[in-house]
Amino acid sequence: MQLGLGTAALGRPQYINVRLEECDNSNLTEFRKQSFSVLENAYNSGIRYFDTAPGYGLAEELLLEWLQTKNDKTIEVATKWGYTYTANFDANAKVHEVKEHSLSKLNEQWDFSKQLLPYLKVYQIHSATLETGVLENKEVLKQLAFLKKEHNLKIGLTTTGTNQVEVIKKALDVFVDGAPIFDLFQVTYNFLDQSLSDISDELIRKNKSIIIKEALANGRIFKNEKYPHYDKMYAILENLAKKHNVGVDAISLKYCEQTITNSIVLSGASNSEQLKENLKLNSFSLSNDEIELLNSFKVAPEFYWSERKKLEWN
Repeated sequence: MQLGLGTAALGRPQYINVRLEECDNSNLTEFRKQSFSVLENAYNSGIRYFDTAPGYGLAEELLLEWLQTKNDKTIEVATKWGYTYTANFDANAKVHEVKEHSLSKLNEQWDFSKQLLPYLKVYQIHSATLETGVLENKEVLKQLAFLKKEHNLKIGLTTTGTNQVEVIKKALDVFVDGAPIFDLFQVTYNFLDQSLSDISDELIRKNKSIIIKEALANGRIFKNEKYPHYDKMYAILENLAKKHNVGVDAISLKYCEQTITNSIVLSGASNSEQLKENLKLNSFSLSNDEIELLNSFKVAPEFYWSERKKLEWN
């Protein structure tokens, strides 16, 4: 199973995306219950990789609660440090999350995240950038190396923004006590932003794990009159979906799985119906011609990320 489950939409009632239907997540008890059942359905469908973060509201806590109902050594949990969730489940909050890549934030968030052991296998810097200096912070890197050795973890980072490849290249050159610190890279990739493909071969050659996030481009792959510049893409996706008898989401996930080999592609499903649709990626393959067609929708990272910046929390 190359599909993993990302829990951002399960832990926070609001997320940055294009929401196509109204939904009311104000009842937190109901929201938790629904999120819990998505975890259970994912597990029953064969998913064993679960990605979470303290920045995802309730997600870590919810996952911890769910793991206590399991006894299965094949489950792998990845979490992160560096973002604090601040919206307090208020849809109108001005600030939903705050980034801080300090040693004290690492220690504070690890203190909760370590409860996810022994299922916890991957620990990541949440949205590593050149600006925060985290890849040069010797104290932080030393502590990550300690956690790696102490708990047999893969240490990773997630990337966001126009210079994902630059951040990955820099991270590949980070060593602690003569050994490379980073084993895993969680990267935004889809047929609009294909920049990961510039470095994926090198990552595979160096035996690094690749996790793909935002395969659905925060909802921009779905037909939307606000984006007339994607009309051709929408028409082709619709045809492919009809041909393979799946949704546009499954086409997008399959594209990621087939073009970045041996990666885990994250589903960001917020309910069990979406998850069921996402899982249809296992029912077909895209031909080389179809992949070439999807490759043709590539946009410049600058355009992709400036468009994403305009998306709202909803």
